[in-house]
Amino acid sequence: KSDSDTYTCDIGDAQSRAKLVVQEKPCVFTKELVDTEVTEEEDVILHCETSKSDSPVKWCKDGKSLRNSSKYNISRSGFEAKLVIHRAEERDS
Repeated sequence: KSDSDTYTCDIGDAQSRAKLVVQEKPCVFTKELVDTEVTEEEDVILHCETSKSDSPVKWCKDGKSLRNSSKYNISRSGFEAKLVIHRAEERDS
């Protein structure tokens, strides 16, 4: 993207110009979430990978955003996004 600019080619008194616009490649999942089953009271780790390490990730349950808490641990390391659900209960399904 930093290569976006106006470029010129000069031949003596004549000049040709072109504007180059480099569009950012969209972020996609390179490894998606997988269905998981656990026994009550176990910790659960859900993780996925994205094509960009700096893209923001938002974890949701039932359409509501999750935050770090004693129940959830959300982390991002490189391309991997991880959600740990502590002491899973049936209502976490």
